Amino acid sequence: MAQDSTSPVKTTKSLDDYVLLGRSGLRVSPLCLGAMTFGETWGGSNKEESKKIFDLYYEKGGNFFDTACNYQFGESERFLGDYVSDKRSDVVIATKYSCNTTALQKDKRLNPNFGGNHRKSLVENLDGSLKRLNLSYVDILYVHVYEYRTPIEEYMRALDDVVRSGKALYVAVSDIPSWALSRSNTLAELRGWSPFIGLQTRYNLLDRSLEFDLQPACAEHEVGIIPWGIVAEGFLTGRYTRESTKSHSITKFENESKMVDEYRSLSIQSHSKYEKNWEILDEVIAISKEINRSPAQVAMNWIQQKPGVTSSIIGARTFTQLEDNLKSLEFKLTPEQMKRLDDVSQPTGREIPFPYSYHDQFDTFIGKNIQVPNKFAPISTTYNFGRLD
Repeated sequence: MAQDSTSPVKTTKSLDDYVLLGRSGLRVSPLCLGAMTFGETWGGSNKEESKKIFDLYYEKGGNFFDTACNYQFGESERFLGDYVSDKRSDVVIATKYSCNTTALQKDKRLNPNFGGNHRKSLVENLDGSLKRLNLSYVDILYVHVYEYRTPIEEYMRALDDVVRSGKALYVAVSDIPSWALSRSNTLAELRGWSPFIGLQTRYNLLDRSLEFDLQPACAEHEVGIIPWGIVAEGFLTGRYTRESTKSHSITKFENESKMVDEYRSLSIQSHSKYEKNWEILDEVIAISKEINRSPAQVAMNWIQQKPGVTSSIIGARTFTQLEDNLKSLEFKLTPEQMKRLDDVSQPTGREIPFPYSYHDQFDTFIGKNIQVPNKFAPISTTYNFGRLD
């Protein structure tokens, strides 16, 4: 683990300080390399630049790679498959199904069964992913999004069949409400099916909604949290200012080749509307200057210290961006710095849904100084009730 002499904060870990994902025993790096930017179809990186990004992450001990059947319309999986062809045993490959590429492409006839959580979508998309990756199996197969149409028992049974067939070793889920996550894993437990070992979900200093329901659900079911969107589409990098976003126009693109840029443009415009987001960014920048780190590294380090987080997804379009992201592992924000970021980003008022808005009354109506299990420490600490031992 390399020390950075320019920072007053000590190094804590590196990519080869592997962590366990959920209740699986599977060892993964504390940062997961997202391959959504591998490919130029959506405006990502070409094959040469993507290979440089892959090599840097891998050479520093990284072993956890994330892609999906729809990323760059398959180009992401093809690039990644080429890169890992001689490294299969050394890497953990995760892909996803559910998104319908025929719905995303204007020149394609819509195939309604080519997306969704159901068995036909699962079988056809996984087979396509394995061909593009040139692999006989993936380590983790995600349900990409809960789409409210396929019964939970149907997709959990189908996923278990895939695991038993050997085409996937583990299953996980992305972008799902907490009630559906809990029902999915409870069914799996009762029926002896493969449970979800990981949850991908949006989490950053601007959006802490994870902490209300999903984090406690993951703690209860021992599901590892793998956050995405950790620098809020670049807003938390300090690249944007109040002045620059006022003149920032939303660009609409005529084809899919700039899909990533359009999404980022829309997101930045949305983030910039709220003064609270600027106050959060101001605090991130202030701390970054105090410890001689980039704002992105500060935002990422905050997430790495949050309860339940196993491995954050980092997506880089350039070698330089990845170098900066990896340095977020080289230090640890102090408790005082964490509190400053917690305080400035704390949801307040109507941002807190019921029944969480009532939790600060627990000591009054239930009793003071009563122990709360440590797995619910984030809720207890945030709303100041109970006692943690």
